[in-house]
Amino acid sequence: MTELRLDYACRSEAGDKPENADAAAVRMPQAEAVLTKGAAAAIADGMSTAEGGAAASRIAVESFLNDYYATPDSWAVKTSGAKVLGALNRWLFAQGQSLHGVPKAMVTTFTGLVLKSATAHVFHVGDSRLYRWRDGDLELLTRDHRVWLSEDREFLSRALGVEPHVDIDYRSLPAQVGDLYLFVTDGVSGQLTDPRIAEILRRCGENLRTAADTLVETALKAGSGDNVTCLLVRVLGLPDPRSEEELLLRLHELPFPPPLAPGMKIDGFEILRALHASKRSEVYLARDLDVGGHVILKVPSVNYRDDAAYLEAFLHEEWVGRRIRNPHVVRVFEAPRRRFLYQVVEYVEGQTLRQWIDDHPQTHINKVREYLRQLAEGLRAFHRLEMLHLDLKPDNVMIDRGGLLKVIDLGSVRVAGTAEIATSFEADVPQATADYMAPEVLDGIYTKQADIYSLGVIAYELLTGHLPYGESDHPGARRRWRYRSAREYNPNLAVWVDGALRRAVHPDPRKRYETLSEFLYDLSHPNPRYVEHELKPLAERNPVAFWKGVAAVLALADLLLLYLWLGL
Repeated sequence: MTELRLDYACRSEAGDKPENADAAAVRMPQAEAVLTKGAAAAIADGMSTAEGGAAASRIAVESFLNDYYATPDSWAVKTSGAKVLGALNRWLFAQGQSLHGVPKAMVTTFTGLVLKSATAHVFHVGDSRLYRWRDGDLELLTRDHRVWLSEDREFLSRALGVEPHVDIDYRSLPAQVGDLYLFVTDGVSGQLTDPRIAEILRRCGENLRTAADTLVETALKAGSGDNVTCLLVRVLGLPDPRSEEELLLRLHELPFPPPLAPGMKIDGFEILRALHASKRSEVYLARDLDVGGHVILKVPSVNYRDDAAYLEAFLHEEWVGRRIRNPHVVRVFEAPRRRFLYQVVEYVEGQTLRQWIDDHPQTHINKVREYLRQLAEGLRAFHRLEMLHLDLKPDNVMIDRGGLLKVIDLGSVRVAGTAEIATSFEADVPQATADYMAPEVLDGIYTKQADIYSLGVIAYELLTGHLPYGESDHPGARRRWRYRSAREYNPNLAVWVDGALRRAVHPDPRKRYETLSEFLYDLSHPNPRYVEHELKPLAERNPVAFWKGVAAVLALADLLLLYLWLGL
């Protein structure tokens, strides 16, 4: 199986400077982290005129390579890198201000590369450089953040540690086996032209150590008066889509369990009864014989034994559940003694929100606000980890005996970090219910607004017992439907509550609420915009409907006159 493999070499010299303020390093993690986070490399050039420049470059490289791997696996590379570098910049700035009162004392350039799956992610600020050498062509991937005041006067316009906030350049591009990534500080790029660098790389061929030595020594001989550093990283192997799929499945090389029945014991669990069965999975109530208490065992259907996409999704669901820790999201437990493929899930004794709605067709607004607050807390737990639930509906919400709501069924959760990993199969549209799925999901558009849409539909149904666009087997059809005011079903609802619902379930995600908190606020506080909208004359609120009505009245009048005329 092809895996991510790298070869690299580094050379750094102080040159004519009394101290080497450059830093460079590569991090190749082990096991699962190679798949979920990739490999990383970085170079930094501390500002020589700053008191803490050398410390700043070293800390920048070390912190990035350590802290990047400490970010959640669910985060996208761009998010992880931006969060780490933003925090690092603020720390360097704060430390710099405290060094003997010297401003901007800890300043450094930074250029980082993350190779994950078959994609190269570049982060850059300052004037250190990153090149890509591919098939004999040298391409500069970064731009220098320098401002020239005159022919011989320039200054660094952007770097880590200069201000409390810094803009980091980011780009992603496809990686190929054989690609060579060359990092250099300005001690090299200031002395060697791009054609000269290309000539050296061509002459040194596959020997990265020789190439690193030659680049540094050539720059020194050319009269470089600065620190001189270069780091070379060559891609020897990339995971192909089938290899990624196999690696995901290897995480749980477990056989399917035998047919389960009440009274059976398996891996320390006693099966009590079957709770649910579908063509995709079977769900059983079980007793944990080691610690006591009840749990749920979710078993994949044998119908999908050879379906790689289904099995990957089943494992993905467990991966998600074990990373969410929130009282409003069902927990997925580890099973250290597990010998078969199944999930161990928290047992919630109570009823589904669907059952509640069936028993309470029009829930009081105060109860709805409380339920939505709990669901929003659960959704925030996903969103903080760059996850989207994408299948929020009353059937996927449990209400325990104490009134606590928990979001269940994580099979459609989309994770930004794992979405960056290539697979040999096409991911299906999430297995969501048409009535609650945001229309744009069918087009492959996944944002937080999709979950807000689902929450809005649930709110509408709780308050009215109906759906805002009626029922449909195909969510795309809703784009042709018109929103039906919730006040038609529940006249007691305030105008501004209906306005909030209308915005939450708007078919265009750009016209929905941007945040959950904004939606919840408008459900509890009258938004003047919605009240004013309702008080406007129909001709202003909906000119088309107004003139259609006028035309209809005129047509009836004409018919009446014609009738009277004929009668005479």
